[in-house]
Amino acid sequence: MITLCIRYTIDQNQYRNFEQYVRAILEPIRRSGGELVGYFLPTKLAGPTNIALALINFSSLDAYEKYREAFGADAAAVASVAAVEKSGCILCEDRSFLRRIV
Repeated sequence: MITLCIRYTIDQNQYRNFEQYVRAILEPIRRSGGELVGYFLPTKLAGPTNIALALINFSSLDAYEKYREAFGADAAAVASVAAVEKSGCILCEDRSFLRRIV
């Protein structure tokens, strides 16, 4: 099992656009083979208020590659990505893989 960690730098004045994007891609993620752990927005309690995270599990790197292909061909995913790019709410997106210990 591997977990894709996407760290977003977002425009903190556009939480609503980011939340709309997340809600729109939940089903395309599932349809494409990803097992969503969750999307997380920051709080104002501590730390930066412009960093959001997504965690998505895959059984293997091969499963992730198949997911990327399917997600890129999913009409709803493509429309959602286009809409979020147009909104400008995501300033930067960094991807990494994590391996669960326990």
